[in-house]
Amino acid sequence: MISNDPAPTDRQFLFVLGSARSDGNTEQLARLAAERLPASVGQRWLRLTDLPLEPFDDIRHTGDGTYPELTGNSRELFEATVGATDLVIVSPLYWYTLSTSVKLYLDHWSGWFRAPGTDFRARMKDRTLWGVTSHSGNPSDADPLIGTLRLTGDYMGMHWGGVLLGTGGRPGDVQRDELALAEAETFFTGTGFTGTSLTGAS
Repeated sequence: MISNDPAPTDRQFLFVLGSARSDGNTEQLARLAAERLPASVGQRWLRLTDLPLEPFDDIRHTGDGTYPELTGNSRELFEATVGATDLVIVSPLYWYTLSTSVKLYLDHWSGWFRAPGTDFRARMKDRTLWGVTSHSGNPSDADPLIGTLRLTGDYMGMHWGGVLLGTGGRPGDVQRDELALAEAETFFTGTGFTGTSLTGAS
């Protein structure tokens, strides 16, 4: 079995960056929130454009539906994902939903379920899923993105941490969103967060 699970009490955050540009508003907001995490909490940041995935091939109903052993970028992303207690999807709002690279990353989860030795869904159970996004219109425009992440977490048996939502079009605009900046201060470290306990989220 592929194994990279953290010890039960070690808090490890994985930030999956899904923007088509570096250091955009969503990434800036995520990094501001992450600065408030205790030093004892591990952080890893992966940019999906640095780890491109092949188009997802749906073979669930071909033969016995088993996917090949994970290799390359798919394996690296899988191991990083199961190695985290907290998974943070950092995606701007593109056409009212997740970015293409994040959607492809989630599509590959379907293959990870069925690849040899992964036990993916069972290993993600009771982890925490978070989201960070930014928009330039009405806050309700982000509802489809938020719904996608929340339903994904529900399906996986994960706790739901919530979504940090900022406003900004041009890079740097989010720095003027006082409400988002204030929420970023305590987004990951709200009531019940100790830096070690996995029971703070619900």
